Amino acid sequence: MLSLRMTKLLLRRLLETIPVLFILATMAFFMMRAAPGTPFDKEKEVAPHIREAWEKQYGLDQPMLVQYGQFLGVSPRPNGEYRGLLHGDLGVSTTYTGWDVDELMAQKIPISLELGFYSLVIAMLIGVSAGVLAAWRPHTLTDHLPMSLAMLGICLPTFVIGPLLILYFALDLQWFNVSGWTFASDRVLPSLTLGLFYAAYLARLTRGSMLEVRNMDYMRTALAKGVSGWRVYGVHGLRNGILPVISFLGPAAAGLISGSFVVETIFRIPGLGRFFVEAAINRDAMLVIGCALFYATLLVVLNMLAEIVQAAMNPKLRFA
Repeated sequence: MLSLRMTKLLLRRLLETIPVLFILATMAFFMMRAAPGTPFDKEKEVAPHIREAWEKQYGLDQPMLVQYGQFLGVSPRPNGEYRGLLHGDLGVSTTYTGWDVDELMAQKIPISLELGFYSLVIAMLIGVSAGVLAAWRPHTLTDHLPMSLAMLGICLPTFVIGPLLILYFALDLQWFNVSGWTFASDRVLPSLTLGLFYAAYLARLTRGSMLEVRNMDYMRTALAKGVSGWRVYGVHGLRNGILPVISFLGPAAAGLISGSFVVETIFRIPGLGRFFVEAAINRDAMLVIGCALFYATLLVVLNMLAEIVQAAMNPKLRFA
């Protein structure tokens, strides 16, 4: 169980998140309103009275402060309703007529979360295994080879890894589809593209932490008592050596999900990342703000989960 102090810390972090999200939503609102153009610039040329009717429908004909009040929900919308951020309502989309922002996001979030989960599993399996193997015999081939591949993975961004995987596995070997999210096999290449990038960071981080742990007193004591080297290294050492990796997994998991913009665009995946990019291009302010709030909240939740896991594995944190 978590100590009382740890519980208070997590609750305080949660309460501190509320003003941060409010400031983020405010900044996103004014930045989208300050951007040149309107949500209707890509429409066919229409009569001025029709454009005026559209702007009135969405409240875009009002002064900026009035629009901000409608966004928060402290001022009535053009239809007289009080709907806004403070009421848990992000409003309607200007791109997808008749759809609420939360309804649109509810369709896309599961896809991005699924892609992020598969990518995180791949990153952990490859990254942690490569880091442990490299630290097992430092300055040998088993160390230099995985670390060289990890450095290569760090240098290659996802928009390079993705097309290379498509070129070889989809076009040459024809094992997978080039794009889409229909079949189970469609998950493989996008997940590898995201997972390999973060696996490189996890491999180097795991190697460094395991090298520090293997020289500690309790490791030498266990070896002196006759415990097998692999058990000492793979069980006792990994338990403490994995702690820095767990602290990195919080922002890494959020980065996997929020960093899927490029991957979802390359593989034509109908996820929230691609939705976010299209909303920004179409100047759909409410949809952009909703996506930004989701990613920010996700980052906070994942960091808190990483702290809880750390406390569960490290007695010093539980009883501090």
